[in-house]
Amino acid sequence: MKIYCNITDPGMEDKANGSVDTKSPVENGQLPDPANWGVTDVVNYFKATGFEEQATAFQDQEIDGKSLLLMTRNDVLTGLSIKLGPALKIYEYHVKPLQTQHLKSNAS
Repeated sequence: MKIYCNITDPGMEDKANGSVDTKSPVENGQLPDPANWGVTDVVNYFKATGFEEQATAFQDQEIDGKSLLLMTRNDVLTGLSIKLGPALKIYEYHVKPLQTQHLKSNAS
């Protein structure tokens, strides 16, 4: 069962096409395993976390969950052609923690 939690504006609603702008799926208090995400899931995750403009880079490069988990800091900073500031935040506050969460959940 997926539960959606608000990440930014609690007043935003689901779009008519079923996608969600400001919410991300949470299962048992954490995000589902990113290894199972498709490209659209990765893009929606970054849009929901406030990186609307940068999310298109993940779409353009066809980054799915498995690819996201394999990305290095250098990949994010140079391979996605996004500005340095957002790229650093994306790696440090999102990619690296998702990688850590994936490793911990698969180690147990």
